[in-house]
Amino acid sequence: MTENVSFDDVRRLPPRAAASHKGTFGRVLVVGGSQTMPGAVALATNAALRGGAGLATFAAPRDVQPAIASMCMCATSLPLDCDPDGALSPACIRQVMQQARKSDVVACGPGMGVGGDRHGVIRALLEYDHPLVLDADGLTNLAALGDWPSTRRCPLVVTPHPGEFARLSGRSIADVQADRENVCLAAMREWGDPQTEDVAPLVCVLKGHHTVVTDGRRLYVNQTGNPGMATGGSGDVLTGLIAAFVAQELDPFHAACLGVWCHGRAGDLAAEELGEVSMMASDLLDYLPFAIREVSGPPETPF
Repeated sequence: MTENVSFDDVRRLPPRAAASHKGTFGRVLVVGGSQTMPGAVALATNAALRGGAGLATFAAPRDVQPAIASMCMCATSLPLDCDPDGALSPACIRQVMQQARKSDVVACGPGMGVGGDRHGVIRALLEYDHPLVLDADGLTNLAALGDWPSTRRCPLVVTPHPGEFARLSGRSIADVQADRENVCLAAMREWGDPQTEDVAPLVCVLKGHHTVVTDGRRLYVNQTGNPGMATGGSGDVLTGLIAAFVAQELDPFHAACLGVWCHGRAGDLAAEELGEVSMMASDLLDYLPFAIREVSGPPETPF
C-alpha cells in the first residue's frame, strides 16, 4: 500500500538552536566537474550552502578546480588527480573516499563526465554507508553499473529527468511520461524492497512538470515550479539543495520532497520578477532564501 503525501506533511525545516555552529548543520561534499562543465559543480555547491549546510566542499579535476573555486567563495575544495589527458586518474577514488569519510552526505554527478574511473567513484560511494545524492552524469555512470542495486549500502537519492530514468529503468521516455507515478513505484520494487526496514533508504525524484518523489512506500507529487526552470543547471541546484537538507538530518524522503518544493518555489519567485523566458539556473540561488524562509521554523530561544 502506497501512502500519498501532501506538502503539509513535509513542509518544515527544524528550528535552529541559538548555540549552533557551522558543524551543527552538516558537511556536504559535491563531486563532479570537467573542462566543459565547471559551472555545474559550482551551482550544486552554492545550492548546498544556500540550503543551510554548515560546510560544503567540492571535489573536481585539478585543472578546473581553480575556476570552480572562483565561483564558490564560501566552500573549500579538493583537487582530484588527473592523467596527462585531463581524465580522472585511479587515485581519485581514494581521494574522494577520504573526503567522503569527513562528510555527512555526498552529492555526485554534476558536470562529472562519463566512463573510466568515474565508474569506480560511483561504485565506491554506493558501497559506503553515508547518504548519497546522484544526478546528471552520476546517473549515467550508475546505469553502466548493471548490478548497482545489489552493491548499494548507502542511503541513496537519485534525481533523474525522464531520459535518465528511462536509461536506468530500461523503459522508453514515452512510457515514463505516460505514467510517471506508477513507473517510479515499479522501479522502486525492481531496485530494492521498500518494505524491508533494514535496507538503507532509496528515494527516486523523477523531475519534470509535477516532479514525483517516492521511496516505494510514500508518494509525493510536487506542485511548484514553472517552464522557466527548463534551463541548463537547474537540476544541479536541486542536487545541492537536497544534499543540504539531508546534511541537516532530514530523512532522505523528507529532504527530497522539501528540496523539490523549495526549488520550484524559488523558480516561481524568480519568474514573478524576471519572467520565465530570461531565467537562468543561477537565478534560483538568489531566490532560494525566500523560498526556504517559507518553510523554516522559528529559531529556538536561548533562554
